[in-house]
Amino acid sequence: MYDGDSFYTLTLWGRIGLLAVSVLFALAALALTRVMVLRKPLLIKVPIWAFLFILFVWASPQGYYTYYRMIFDGLPAQSVLGALPPPDQIIALLTFQHQTTLSAHSVGILGWAMLVVALLPQRRKCRDAAN
Repeated sequence: MYDGDSFYTLTLWGRIGLLAVSVLFALAALALTRVMVLRKPLLIKVPIWAFLFILFVWASPQGYYTYYRMIFDGLPAQSVLGALPPPDQIIALLTFQHQTTLSAHSVGILGWAMLVVALLPQRRKCRDAAN
């Protein structure tokens, strides 16, 4: 399914680095989602998740481009940010119909993981725990 994916054009160390960057970005997105939805009502959690996911889809290419500048000589310093992704692209990412690439499918998985994190119940401190 992913035979022609650009991931496989990287060296072994390039792939390892890309995986590390992706894991760091995913953990940051999940942590930010959790922090932003704490103590918020359920009706607000879903819009916050949607906003953060759209923000990730829009901004993460700049982070990846910065990584590629480190491993490929000659890439110019530039912004690769475009317009915010349209709703149909967000839906296509979440339904795994955008592109058949590791990148697109990983973003779709991250989107669902962010939603799960957003909807996780908040642990309440037990008043009697100190006694």
